[in-house]
Amino acid sequence: MTPVLRRAACAAALWLVASLCNSAPPERIGPAISARPQDSRTTPARSASVAAKSAASSSVAESAASEDAGLRPTRRPDGKKWRIGYVDSGDYSEYPRTLRAIVQGLAQLGWLSTIEIPPYLDSAELWQFLVTHTRSEYLEFVADAWWQPSHADPQQRPAVRRAIAERLAKQADLDLILAMGTWAGQDMAALQAPVPTIVASTSDAVAAKIIRSVEDSGLDNLHARVEPQRYQRQIRLFHDIYPFKRLGIVYEDSPEGRLYGGVDAVHEIAREAGFSVIACHTPSNGVPQSEATRGVLDCYRRLAPNIDAAYVTVHRGVTPTSIRAVAEILSHAAVPSFSMLGSGQVQQGILLSVAEADASYVGRFYARTIAHILNGAKPRSLNQVWIDPSKLAINLQTARLIGFDPPVEALFAADELFSHDTPGTPRVDLQ
Repeated sequence: MTPVLRRAACAAALWLVASLCNSAPPERIGPAISARPQDSRTTPARSASVAAKSAASSSVAESAASEDAGLRPTRRPDGKKWRIGYVDSGDYSEYPRTLRAIVQGLAQLGWLSTIEIPPYLDSAELWQFLVTHTRSEYLEFVADAWWQPSHADPQQRPAVRRAIAERLAKQADLDLILAMGTWAGQDMAALQAPVPTIVASTSDAVAAKIIRSVEDSGLDNLHARVEPQRYQRQIRLFHDIYPFKRLGIVYEDSPEGRLYGGVDAVHEIAREAGFSVIACHTPSNGVPQSEATRGVLDCYRRLAPNIDAAYVTVHRGVTPTSIRAVAEILSHAAVPSFSMLGSGQVQQGILLSVAEADASYVGRFYARTIAHILNGAKPRSLNQVWIDPSKLAINLQTARLIGFDPPVEALFAADELFSHDTPGTPRVDLQ
């Protein structure tokens, strides 16, 4: 058993043991404790120990109370609702997914009422849905405070920056901005984040120079979640499960494209593990969505005969409606595939992933960060590091199609096993 799989299997075993122990009926646990010899004598050491434990418990309770207070829904000091704006980096499917998760997280914290959000909305449609359907005593999603460079066109970024700067300088009517993606984060940092800004859905906020470091955003009003070594961990685990020699990846050959695709991480682990990387480049930004998708599918068709594994990375052409086509191309060529994004793509036919099982974890992280800010905390003072709970997911149908027999250790460590893809999911034609 490889070290990574051993750790995953041990973690699963420990969780199982803990679950069994914790599930024992109280009446069985009670006598076992009371059966221990009792000593009614009180010594100074014992008194000090009890006092220390009592102080520690009190400290924990006070810390929990302070944490709760920092998350409590509240209005602005003038009694009005907090006004929230939004900017993203283009029409990329991950942005509405993250926004949806943030809204759900805010609902769990009581900042707004739970609402049923229709599936498959793009970010503009989702924002307008939130504007008209959100019921909250504390928050307002502002209808005309939404910005995006259409078709992820880099030539439109200066105009977007100017529009945001003018809005904040002249109207000064926004209390917080959600910035989705690397470009949006870079542009808000370039504006010096005039209002509290939460940067989400970035591959590497430090490498993109959005924030100064993992520990410090560099600007009082700026916060960006970071997860060090995320892609390295994914690739190591993929290679442990299936020791490939030629790994295929698809990305746009630009600084942003390399960041989105985790290209530096791929090459780092390639040198460490001794496999080669075979790349196919295709535009992601500055082209219509249909062209981005067509380019991705063409790349995977060209790669499939020449690789023995594929790392399906972030690209505008990889969407909820195209991922099944990508999975079918790779499965028909008997190529094992690994998703950078998570088990949602495994459910659609990708073989493996270790990303979060759903977006709710990260949504709660962002929601709590927003709650702390609206309760008075400086974005810069809040922790930016948050590690996704690793959830190994395996598609057993895909494994059968490509003739891959997953190791027993991988099956034991898996949190999710899929035997079929999701019926009724929109898809694109393979042609």
